[in-house]
Amino acid sequence: MLILTCPYCGVEADETELAPGGEAHLKRATVGDSDEAFEAYLFDRANPKGVHFERWRHAYGCGKWFLAARHTVTLEVYGTYKAQTPEPTKEIVASIKKRLPEWEGRG
Repeated sequence: MLILTCPYCGVEADETELAPGGEAHLKRATVGDSDEAFEAYLFDRANPKGVHFERWRHAYGCGKWFLAARHTVTLEVYGTYKAQTPEPTKEIVASIKKRLPEWEGRG
């Protein structure tokens, strides 16, 4: 079972208390972008076998959105951080590198 710690209220919640929100750190297509760019924003998602950054909502707790880094195969959680963070924190990256020294980037 997947267990994540909400960075806002500090509660360790299992996946039944959380709502998934998809891939984190997506750049939204804006006015003036091509139709292809908007289509890619809506439908193209990374589906890595390995480290993945995701959005989660503490649905049955504080209700806030947060981000998590986890391994999609082993369900190992490298950490969680606030949703307003534009990229993974140094602590998250260090946690991933500690377990997977060969890891070179996002997803």
